[in-house]
Amino acid sequence: MIPLTLEEVAAACGGTLFDCEPGTVVRGVTCDSRDVQPGQLFVGLRGERFDGDAFAGAALDRGAAAVVVRPDTADDLRRRPRVAVRDGVVALGLLGQAVRRRSKARVVAITGSTGKTTTKDILTALLRPHCEVVATRDNLNNEIGLPLTLLEITPGTEVVVAELAMRGPGQIRELARLALPDIAVITAIAPVHLEFVGTLEDVAAAKAELIEELDGGTAVVPGEAPLLAPHVRRHTGRVITFGTPESDVRLVSAETRDGGTHVLADAFTRRAALDFNFGGAHYLHDAQAALAAFVELGFRLDEARAGAACVVFSGLRGEIVELEDGGLLINDAYNANPLATQAAIDHLVSLAGDRETVAVLGDMYELGPGAAAYHGAVGEHAARQGVRLVAVGDLGRHYLTGSPGERWFPTVEECVDRIGEAVPPGCAVLVKASRALRLERVAEAILAASARAAAGEGAGAQKWESGQVDGTGDGGEAGDA
Repeated sequence: MIPLTLEEVAAACGGTLFDCEPGTVVRGVTCDSRDVQPGQLFVGLRGERFDGDAFAGAALDRGAAAVVVRPDTADDLRRRPRVAVRDGVVALGLLGQAVRRRSKARVVAITGSTGKTTTKDILTALLRPHCEVVATRDNLNNEIGLPLTLLEITPGTEVVVAELAMRGPGQIRELARLALPDIAVITAIAPVHLEFVGTLEDVAAAKAELIEELDGGTAVVPGEAPLLAPHVRRHTGRVITFGTPESDVRLVSAETRDGGTHVLADAFTRRAALDFNFGGAHYLHDAQAALAAFVELGFRLDEARAGAACVVFSGLRGEIVELEDGGLLINDAYNANPLATQAAIDHLVSLAGDRETVAVLGDMYELGPGAAAYHGAVGEHAARQGVRLVAVGDLGRHYLTGSPGERWFPTVEECVDRIGEAVPPGCAVLVKASRALRLERVAEAILAASARAAAGEGAGAQKWESGQVDGTGDGGEAGDA
């Protein structure tokens, strides 16, 4: 990080400094006492099931330069270096903002209902051959993760790629005020967080907070996003569109080659041929958003070639594994919403070849009163594509359409226990659900079952039969699919 003295730390987060050696410099920040390195600052965070202040003493014992804690904890740490603050999360955010203000790096902030992590991953890969980049790690995209990303900025950092997540109105605005972005990317507007936000129009308004917080910066938005249009029209800075034939940044053509995608991209009428090391039409939408930000940062479109071949997606997002029994697994279990799940089903079909296709789909959360209908629409899409459904969870039952071979399991554990029956050997299978379900456990079970099948162990999968939807294999009713 950009070094700060403890006096600067206290001033930045509005805290009171006690028992610190004047001029002590902090060169790193952590919220985990187990990870403390000598000279780092430890910030105590309090959540529903944990209280970081309880580990402040241990952090100091491990060599922390000081700890940021609440006043009552500070009183218990007399004669030890500490900064007393009212709220550790707020203090962490202000520290991240302070480091960002001291940096000359340009910040690209990315949000959207779908594709923000993928867009972040692609843009980061495009940039790495050309400049020093700090990017959001994994899912550190909230009021804790964003400041931790900003605190990784060093004097040499040239670009920060920050992912911003939300669950309700006002949260994107708060994050944007910490990141102070130069470029704001909105990937898509889709039915996500409806339980907390309300309508799709409300989702668009919440995402558009990122544009509203731009101070003369550039907004990068989908070419087709009518719900964003009124918010974009109010932006007085530059606007770049992507993803449609009429957009500023678009794909003229795309062709699958050797597991990747060869594209002819166009940015403001300048074209370049690029070879991405991934497939999937939904990923190409995100690639166009990343390319738009890339060229707005001042790079030529053809300079994206080196990074396009080196994209690494974050874990549990579209991971493709060739199974030992000849099947194919797409482990996309990190999260799910209706738009992304339908796109993942299409990707499954495109990769399956002559294999049978199976989608293991779990609950999609935060969809509000229309949750059942959204699940039903995804199920109908799968049926039209000829994909057999294995549904998991209470909401998951609404995926079912009555098509032959459908299965339903109330819990992930039951699905794991009967995976040999649910997913036949040698098939192409997608695993996808909202994060809380932890459906990657099913993906792990599929990997293990395929290894056993390849080794000739076990009885293999049972025959698929119409009506096997209740998780017991006894031909129960499909219910209110």
